[in-house]
Amino acid sequence: MSYYLHDSARIGEGVVIGHFSVIEEGAVLGDNVTVGNHVTIHAGTRIGDGVTIADHAVIGRWPRPAKTSTVQVDADLPALIIGEGSTIGANAVLYRGSLLGVEVLVGDQAFLREKCRIGDRVVIGRGVAVENQVEIGSHTKIQTNAYITAYSRLEEHVFIAPGVTTTNDNFMGRTEERFQHVKGPTVKRGARVGGGAILLPGVVVAEESFIAAGAVVNRDTEPAAVYVGVPARRLRPVPKGEMRGG
Repeated sequence: MSYYLHDSARIGEGVVIGHFSVIEEGAVLGDNVTVGNHVTIHAGTRIGDGVTIADHAVIGRWPRPAKTSTVQVDADLPALIIGEGSTIGANAVLYRGSLLGVEVLVGDQAFLREKCRIGDRVVIGRGVAVENQVEIGSHTKIQTNAYITAYSRLEEHVFIAPGVTTTNDNFMGRTEERFQHVKGPTVKRGARVGGGAILLPGVVVAEESFIAAGAVVNRDTEPAAVYVGVPARRLRPVPKGEMRGG
């Protein structure tokens, strides 16, 4: 056997495990799971039926923040759960304490922190970073190299284009006052955010809003409106033909 399987791990039927992979104590793999080469599945991780995990992925690791970090790690952080039919890309890193729904795609080199809740059929593209305590609704798509900051909320059917940046701290790490104000953006159902756009802390992107590429959103938007520029300004309504179900 060219991989390590702890005696307490539970493996379903039809599981394939690649060379030099490690499956730690208490991990649970459902039926027909495929694990690539050099994968580490940390203790207690629960993986649903039909999941595919590509080479060099790290699944269910404990967070280890810097000594100067404000993030507190819970000693009872629950195990990572990956829903059935999901795909985890090569070199992806998923932390303990998050929950992924069914048929989620996490791209190569993507990064998902602890205490995140990911809905069904979400796409998290290559190189995307999702920080801690983020909620992502079902059918949302986040494209290559986007950055989703801690305490953000993306609702269902949201589209985040490549290189989008979200922020959560107007004080940028200085003063104690900032702790009561730290908050990521909320992107409401059906909203679309264009490539390279920046969402400032706490803004609400309303339902069906369209944020143009490169815009900087520094205040809440109106539903079903197009925003452009720096800072973003309302340009026109979203055409009915572009609305979901329009």
